[in-house]
Amino acid sequence: MAVDERERRAPLRRVLRLIHPVGFLLAGLAFAAALTPSLLPRDPLIQGVLAGVVAAVGYEIGGFLDWLWRFTQLPRPPERWQVALGLIAAGAALGMVALGLSQAADWQNATRAVAGLEPVASSFPMTIASVGGAVFVLLWILFRLFAFALDRINAQLDRVLPPRIARVVGLGALLWIVWALGDGLLLQWVFRVADASFEAADSFIEPDIAQPTSPLKSGGPGSLIDWQAMGRWGRFFAARGPTREDIAAFAGPDAMEPLRVYVGRRSADTAEARADLALRELIRVGAFERKALIVAVPVGTGWMDPGAHDTIEYMLGGDVATVGVQYSYLTSVLSLLQHPEYGVEQAAAQFEAIYNYWTRLPRATRPKLYVFGLSQGAFNSQATLPLLDLFADPIDGALWTGSPFFSSFWAMVRDGRTPDSPAWRPRFGNGSLARVMNQQGADPDYADVPWGPTRLVFLNYGSDPIVAFTSAAGVHPPAWLKPPRAPDVSPALRWYPVVTMFQLALDSAISLEVPRHGHNYAAEDYIDAWAETAAPEGWTPVRAATLKAIFKRAAAGQIEEEK
Repeated sequence: MAVDERERRAPLRRVLRLIHPVGFLLAGLAFAAALTPSLLPRDPLIQGVLAGVVAAVGYEIGGFLDWLWRFTQLPRPPERWQVALGLIAAGAALGMVALGLSQAADWQNATRAVAGLEPVASSFPMTIASVGGAVFVLLWILFRLFAFALDRINAQLDRVLPPRIARVVGLGALLWIVWALGDGLLLQWVFRVADASFEAADSFIEPDIAQPTSPLKSGGPGSLIDWQAMGRWGRFFAARGPTREDIAAFAGPDAMEPLRVYVGRRSADTAEARADLALRELIRVGAFERKALIVAVPVGTGWMDPGAHDTIEYMLGGDVATVGVQYSYLTSVLSLLQHPEYGVEQAAAQFEAIYNYWTRLPRATRPKLYVFGLSQGAFNSQATLPLLDLFADPIDGALWTGSPFFSSFWAMVRDGRTPDSPAWRPRFGNGSLARVMNQQGADPDYADVPWGPTRLVFLNYGSDPIVAFTSAAGVHPPAWLKPPRAPDVSPALRWYPVVTMFQLALDSAISLEVPRHGHNYAAEDYIDAWAETAAPEGWTPVRAATLKAIFKRAAAGQIEEEK
């Protein structure tokens, strides 16, 4: 009878092993925490996806804790209590989910308030609940399939290995299989499809972008660079931008036509050849005879931010040349995952070719030399700028916008800050070499501090998750949450273990949604940043306000046109 009773209860025990009361509690708590304020506003669909993911992770953490409890042979409740405890935990979890959904609109509005957006009347809780529930169930099934496969592998290994060794070997083998299938087959297929798609888009000739007729433009008459090989964003950069007449209305009749040089990835076969082509084109158009030369590193697709480049051309009266070289067709995230070395190699070759030529020119007549990078471009530029080699003949400055969290140079400035400065606007040393700015402009504590020969300026928004992300946020609060907080970070934002890390990761994916917030940098903030970097002659707060008004009107007109 005892044997029959054990056999009868065997299916029940297998079911009970899938029910983790602690897992239910952690899942409900994680679901609700995922709806709390974050760095960026989210729509209900994205909120649901995030809530479902973190709920599934919370459930699996609970399952691990249950396994750890059993592994250490600590006392457990009787088997007959398991179902009741599971139902109680599930009810408590649903209660936490309901509470979170009831507060979701208020939490969302706390984030929208600091972003300058209108409040929402509803967070669409049914959408969040249904999407989150579907994501949770899908991930739960995937985790169960993983556990089933692990059991089958362990059963085979138990025949030839001691049980504990079999468990370790089995887990390692299954993780390797999953990694090999994902990275070796699925991800590579995705990368190949993405690369082909982005390359096709890069080759597309937009009908509203005419080939330049000026010999001073890349791709125009006499240019060393083929118009079709420049790529989509290269053609956009070379053909668009303010004209001499536009700039003259602000800077006066002595304004000049800005010089823009761009080399596409298809323009030459190697990073060195593209850099050499860029240098020869700069020489051809007379870039080294201008007041300033900017070596810009594009983002992954090759895009050059108009807000960054148009503003400095106005500020310097057009007496400036800017050069960019494309290194990828993919977005920054995909290019970093597939070929992170491409951007670093191209940025290094580009800077070395131009800097070596610039150093051989007479110091009295050569242009001031600056470097610029946004996002991945900032990372590539910082990773390749040979600071120690520049002591003998330093560049005049650098402007790096939205420096990614994995940039070691940005991390050095942030982590080496003076103790009394916040992580979102750190003060580094005495401020004569590097300074950090945001929407509020320059740090007032440096108002009377003179710059050294090189000005390194970081423009970062406090709400930029690409700057602020850290995997350590899963286990302890990030430093930028400590008071005083950045003005664009909600005071209602709280840290939650694991959940905050996932919130930041998702915020990174939607970081361009809100102008002048997150990773979407505005022209008016570039104006202040360039003023700090290049110190234009005769620059005053009045001229800054006038130029900001010009770009605000242009941005408002563009929004109306898009509507």
